[in-house]
Amino acid sequence: MAKKQVDGAAEAKPVDGAAPAPAEDKAEPKEAKPEKKPRPPKAPKPDKSPAAEGTPASAPAEAAKPEPSKLSPQAVAAAADAAGKKKKRAGVAPRRGKKLRNQLKNLEQRVSKEGAMALPKAVSLLKSSKRVKFDETVEIHMSLGVDTTQSDQLVRGTVPLPHGVGKTVRVVVFCQGDNIGKAKEAGADFAGADDLLEKIQKQNWLDFDVALATQDLMGKVSRLGKVLGPRGLMPTPKAGTVITGDVAQAVKDFKAGKVEFRTDKGGNVHAGVGKLSFEEDKIAANVAAFVDAIRAAKPSGIKGNFVKSITLSSTMGPGIALAM
Repeated sequence: MAKKQVDGAAEAKPVDGAAPAPAEDKAEPKEAKPEKKPRPPKAPKPDKSPAAEGTPASAPAEAAKPEPSKLSPQAVAAAADAAGKKKKRAGVAPRRGKKLRNQLKNLEQRVSKEGAMALPKAVSLLKSSKRVKFDETVEIHMSLGVDTTQSDQLVRGTVPLPHGVGKTVRVVVFCQGDNIGKAKEAGADFAGADDLLEKIQKQNWLDFDVALATQDLMGKVSRLGKVLGPRGLMPTPKAGTVITGDVAQAVKDFKAGKVEFRTDKGGNVHAGVGKLSFEEDKIAANVAAFVDAIRAAKPSGIKGNFVKSITLSSTMGPGIALAM
């Protein structure tokens, strides 16, 4: 019995349904795979953290900056301005300085305290309040009691100022025949007919401030309405730029300083009546001539107060109410 148990233990019987194990002596030996060479270990990356280096993070930036003692005063001031300057926003004016704020505040208080002034006193105050270097334009603004929705209440015309506007006016005259020579002798910068019309139409030439035209050429000039109209240069009888009389006299008036006026949508009239460098009596004479021309152009259908207010100012100066 003992022998059978030993033989049973030595020879293991295969399980039903399983393939018999191959004999050891009949199995072919497998080829040995070549051993892989071990890779050398990677060198550790240098630690660039501020703690590993033992220096603060801002050390390189601070080291690149020169010492304050080595900078010039101009460089120090420029660096301070750059550090304290805020980013500019489009359409927002820079903050005014303390000196300018105080100056404008004192001027505003003085003007409001005086109220409406006589013309000579207003001109004197306007000249004394000058604070810029360039020659400012003296402007007049009038509020009229008109209804701009009514076509018969529009106020428009021209007025020759006794002392001019203080600038060179370039005048072009559309005329023909003998009128070309008369216009040039009177001081017109350009005069002609078909040649000027073709130059404006094809080359879009607009190097002039006032355009005049004789009555016989208005048929041709009207073709330029799309070019001259939006720029306010189209000759029209209401503005006095269509010549029906003497060509030479019309050119002289506009070269001397003939000003055109027209009410806007709010019923106001604006115009330049000289330069601040003019003498006080010349400014006063121009203002008086303009106001008289506006009052003379009062429409017949308006009842009550025609001129509501008159304000005199300069380009960068305060608005001063006039008592006229």
